[in-house]
Order: sequence, then C-alpha cells, then structure tokens
Amino acid sequence: MGSLLVVSAHAGDFVWRAAGAIALATSRGDRAKVLCLTYGERGESAKAWREGRTLEEIKELRRVEASAAAEVLGAEIEFLDAGDYPLLETPELVDRIARVYREVEPAVVLTHPTEDPYNQDHPAAARMALHARVLAQAAGYDAPGEPLGAPPVFFFEPHQPEQCGFRPDVLLDITPVFDAKRKAMECLPAQQHMWEYYTDLARRRGVQLRRNAGPNLGLPHTTMGEAYMRLYPQVTGTLS
Repeated sequence: MGSLLVVSAHAGDFVWRAAGAIALATSRGDRAKVLCLTYGERGESAKAWREGRTLEEIKELRRVEASAAAEVLGAEIEFLDAGDYPLLETPELVDRIARVYREVEPAVVLTHPTEDPYNQDHPAAARMALHARVLAQAAGYDAPGEPLGAPPVFFFEPHQPEQCGFRPDVLLDITPVFDAKRKAMECLPAQQHMWEYYTDLARRRGVQLRRNAGPNLGLPHTTMGEAYMRLYPQVTGTLS
C-alpha cells in the first residue's frame, strides 16, 4: 500500500482514533509514521497536573507514553512540541509538517476532522495538515524531496462525532490487530478513562461493519472496527 502518515494534535489522539489502521499497515510491512504536533501536556494530562507534576515532567511523561504506544503498533513517531491549549497555526509549523510529507511520501494520510467545538486544537491540526499537503505537492515549494502526489486524506473519528460534522463513510475492519490497539491504549495511563470508551466504540463500529458488509462475508460477532470519513473523491475504474 505504501507509507501511512498520521497527523495527531496531541500525544494520545492517534492511539484512540487510528491505532487499528496503523497496526494493519505495519502488519503488512508498510511504513507508518505518527507526527504528534504536541504532547497534550496542558489540555489532556489532567491526572498528571492533579498529581502536582511540572510542565516539563508532564511533557516527558506523555512523550514516553506515546512512544511506547507507537512501538506496540510498529510505527515511527515524531514530536514537534508546538504547545497545546491552544495549538496555534503558524507558517513555521505548516512548513515543518510539509517537510515531513516530503520525507515520508505517504500513500494515505490520517488526521482530525476540521470541526470540533470541544477542542479547537483538533481542527487546527487538521487545517495545518491539509495546508501542508498542498504545499508539499507544489514543485516550486522550497523543501527537500520530490513534490508530493495526491494521497487520500481520511478523517478519524472524533470523541463526539455528532457535534463535529463527522459522517463515517469508511468502516475499517481492525479485528486482526485489535489486541495491539488495546495494548497501545494501555500505554497511556494518563488517560486511562479512555480505554473502555474506545474498546466499546470499536465493538459498535464492528457491528455496523458487519451490517454493511452483508451476510455473505460471514464476519464474526467479535468483529472490531474503526470509522473514517474521506475528504477527497475516490478515483476508481469500477463501482463496488
């Protein structure tokens, strides 16, 4: 399939929302790279703040947790330490993302939806990921590497999809790698309250996946899934 690039606002986002897709890619032998724009040190580390840790201690804690999760999934990970709450969109940060595009040459890109009234860092990350993709495609853009092709972009599922304009049109069967996703989630004790939520969500998406696949595939009742929303049109020679 080629390389997979995941642009994640915070250190935990890629695990809850896209760990299945990442593990499937690496199980095929494909390269997967996670680009964490921040550590989620201010907005997504409440437990550590209540424990009295310092900002730098929390950053290191989240770096270690996310790195361990990426290792479980077989993925590379890079942190830009851009600062969260708020994550500010800057030309410099967009340029850094564009350079990662040029280096990875992804066949597929995963990132946040462009709407989220509960967490403005998420759409900020998505907007920068999309802006950087366009820049990396330009032959005249001043960055190392060859111009990017046109990798499809899939938005992964936000925490409250109904409020974020998220209408899933892709259901991904992650059953073979769900154990790896669960192990990756358990690498993030700073957000332990999310473990069961995203296990249950994978189970519900698995039910929907079976229903949409039809009975002929004979998918088991233990099917687990992830939901995605495709941004750009699919290019195909056949309808199926």
